[in-house]
Amino acid sequence: MGKTLAEKILSEKSGQDARSGDIVIASVDVAAFQDGTGPLGVRQLQKMGLEKVRAPKSIFFLDHAAPSPRKELSNDHMLLREFSRKSGAILSEVGEGVIHQRLVESYVKPGDVVIGGDSHTCTSGALGAFATGMGSTDVAIGMAMGKTWFKVPETFRVEVEGDFPPGVYSKDLILYLIGQLGADGATYKALEFGGPAIRKMSMEARFVLSNMAVEAGAKTGLIASDVKTKGFLKARGRTKDWRALTPDRDAEYERVIRIDARKISPQVAFPHTVDNTKSVRDARGIKVDQVFLGTCTNGRIEDLKIAAKILRGKKVADHTRLVVVPASRDVYLAAMKLGLLDVFVRAGGIVMGPGCGPCVGVHQGVLGDGEVCLSTANRNFRGRMGNPEGMVYLASPASAAYSAVKGQITDPRDVLSKVRRAGAPKKKKRRKKR
Repeated sequence: MGKTLAEKILSEKSGQDARSGDIVIASVDVAAFQDGTGPLGVRQLQKMGLEKVRAPKSIFFLDHAAPSPRKELSNDHMLLREFSRKSGAILSEVGEGVIHQRLVESYVKPGDVVIGGDSHTCTSGALGAFATGMGSTDVAIGMAMGKTWFKVPETFRVEVEGDFPPGVYSKDLILYLIGQLGADGATYKALEFGGPAIRKMSMEARFVLSNMAVEAGAKTGLIASDVKTKGFLKARGRTKDWRALTPDRDAEYERVIRIDARKISPQVAFPHTVDNTKSVRDARGIKVDQVFLGTCTNGRIEDLKIAAKILRGKKVADHTRLVVVPASRDVYLAAMKLGLLDVFVRAGGIVMGPGCGPCVGVHQGVLGDGEVCLSTANRNFRGRMGNPEGMVYLASPASAAYSAVKGQITDPRDVLSKVRRAGAPKKKKRRKKR
């Protein structure tokens, strides 16, 4: 009997024939904390007298409150800097970027076991790694000991075929899937994405799927390591990190979910749960006070290009704020080089340094009472953006960008069809035959 991706990786890292339902102790390749969860983990290790790290890549990311807006958070940053220096851990400083983007850019490779003190650690699963979020103490012990225990999860195979219609993106696919499964429909399962549509996707689009797997309760979101994975790592100067990694043809799945990409429309998650999804047509006309383009879900260069294509030559609505936050320093620099930041600023947007900022409501874009934000983030829970009286809707970068122009939630297909027509090559006139 063949194995799923989750079973393959945990078998290799535990040294046993791991099957779903088994309990294994696996070696940890990457252990990561961000500045919201790291201080608790560090203090737990200090209480136990564990001052050194054994996980090959142990990393602390200063990204959630970056730069720090309060002295208490600044003190936590000091704690993490000092512990990193003493323990041998790597420190990703303020301005380097969001933990999950930095992990896929520089640290995670196919076949790795990745644990992180953040639920969206599953983003790295798009590289063919078993990546999952855990509690601070569990991550701290895994970081210090270089190993941790898992129950091998059962796997839901998500098979996607067909081509996405214009104006529909991977964000719409994952919102649609979460709406179908429910917020707890895949609790402690591995979501394994595959099929023709997934194979055609860019790595940036794949990261969106793995990133939001946890919003359906999944333990991890996995995608096979293929030529697209190799190309991504090569572009980062990491060709040696690549290896092919696929599930076996005769792998057994608890459930197989088949989706036709051609039937998906732009999606919007309504407050206050991610599974409260509807077609963008059902949200049309909802006034928007703020649009947030960024996060570990949709703050990559591909996302910024999509938004800039729509915003170029246009202005944000008078009553709407547009906040743009690139996911990492590399994304920021690439956007600068391509002139995308110029497009956002000229449209009336505000571009901020790489980090989580508005997504977690610590600073930079906290909503006022009753205000509505259309966000490209992964969560819209009550109070998520810093105010329990705010209303957060989730959508793709295309939907967010056009809604910023209109000042209300709007179907991006309305403008993208015009952009395509305007940019279409002129037809050559046929010569009349004599």
